[in-house]
Amino acid sequence: MTDSEEDKKIMTMSVPQDNRQFIEDLKQYNQLVTIDQEVDWDLEMGAISRRACEKKSAAPFFQKVKDYPGWRVLGAPMATYERLAIGMGLDPSSSIAILQKEYLERTKKPAGKPLLIDQKNAPCKSNVISGKEINLFDLPAPMVHGGDGGRYLCTWHMLVTKSLDNRNYTNWGMYRQMIADERTLVGAIHPSSDLGRMLKQEYEPRNMPVPFATVIGPSPMEALAACSPTPIQEFEFAGQLMKSPVALTECETSDLLVPAQAEIIIEGKIMPNVGIEEGPFGEYTGYRSSLRAPRVTFRVSAISYRDNPILTMTNMGVPVDEGQLLRSFTLALEVRRLLESQNIPVTGVYMLPESTHHLMVVGTKVQYANIAKQIANLVFGGKSGQWFHILIVVDEDTDIYSKDEIIHALSTKCHPINGIRQYPNDIGTAHTPFSSPFERQWNIGHKVLFDCTWPPNWTENEKPIKICFANEAIYPKAIQEKVLNNWQRYGFKD
Repeated sequence: MTDSEEDKKIMTMSVPQDNRQFIEDLKQYNQLVTIDQEVDWDLEMGAISRRACEKKSAAPFFQKVKDYPGWRVLGAPMATYERLAIGMGLDPSSSIAILQKEYLERTKKPAGKPLLIDQKNAPCKSNVISGKEINLFDLPAPMVHGGDGGRYLCTWHMLVTKSLDNRNYTNWGMYRQMIADERTLVGAIHPSSDLGRMLKQEYEPRNMPVPFATVIGPSPMEALAACSPTPIQEFEFAGQLMKSPVALTECETSDLLVPAQAEIIIEGKIMPNVGIEEGPFGEYTGYRSSLRAPRVTFRVSAISYRDNPILTMTNMGVPVDEGQLLRSFTLALEVRRLLESQNIPVTGVYMLPESTHHLMVVGTKVQYANIAKQIANLVFGGKSGQWFHILIVVDEDTDIYSKDEIIHALSTKCHPINGIRQYPNDIGTAHTPFSSPFERQWNIGHKVLFDCTWPPNWTENEKPIKICFANEAIYPKAIQEKVLNNWQRYGFKD
């Protein structure tokens, strides 16, 4: 299929505006398994979702949850590129390159101001609970993994907060939250995250609580915006991805605005300088590596939800699930923006989700010496640099989306001495499994560059010639066309 044919198909599909339209679209494309048998919130839902991720199966949609009549749960909403494509309103067979192209095109255009919906017309406000009636255990929070520190209510959601010093700035972020008691959640907030910086720099020095709203079951593009390293406010970014302004409504207990068609809203305040023990939790790295420790405390003041509510959950573990796929997808494109803003001749950027978004591949045109080192300095030093530690730079004749070609380039074009550069004692995260307890505590990371480009001072005669079918220096175009035209006549099926 040509790009123009793909573009025409893109234009005929709509971007899901809420979680329920997304579910219907998943059903249409056989990306949903509706499970009518009763399942247990204690590990069984988690085990089904984990196996579905590991087998790249359709998303499980649980209709009956033990102890929770009337509640439904959607697991692994966007754990595959097919479901990401559906969430973007694209055909599920769209290539990664097409998904990237559409993402970049949409985010060049302004989204328009959000639509403000009156609370009485907002589906997420159909049922409101406050005061002594609040009990977080009334929601079907799963025990996601054996060995987790508790029941994690919030794994596919967004946390909405507002800056104290800049009241025009609102942050959406995806930060896990565990139930501590009937009215308290506790979560892991990295100090280098947007919310972490607000806590440390604005609220905690003044000993002031932070109003928050946890949004469970947003639209797929609202969720994608919440876990993207975007330089603009996430509600604007979500509007760009949805190709229409987001619809927001006001909270019950604060002036925060939340997606009006979300499934569940949990409101309250983050308590300053108060830590309750949280974790451990099965991480996106595929390991349970972070220890139980005092972390950020959320005191709940109101809960609202749609009629016939649907809790959404993801299950992080061995790749691939949402934790790696979506972060890999968005990190790569924000790195591409960074490099292009510096006029680096980029041919593509791809992050392998199987690497737990730790390995980035950058394709470039080698126009001068040490371009790979320049790229490494830029991306490791950027906002996204803390999330990955392996960078492979290849030249334009390597397909960055092909694992086979990446491995071939790494094995044949990277000089073991001159082509590898280490960046010790850089910034990292608390979740990297190979880091020592001290390094995890202080977010210390170590990084490495693999330069898989031919030196620019080599002449064409000095560069090894790639032996492959597509190389016209080996097989002239006429021969290639003859072989392709006769492929099935030879007896091949694909």
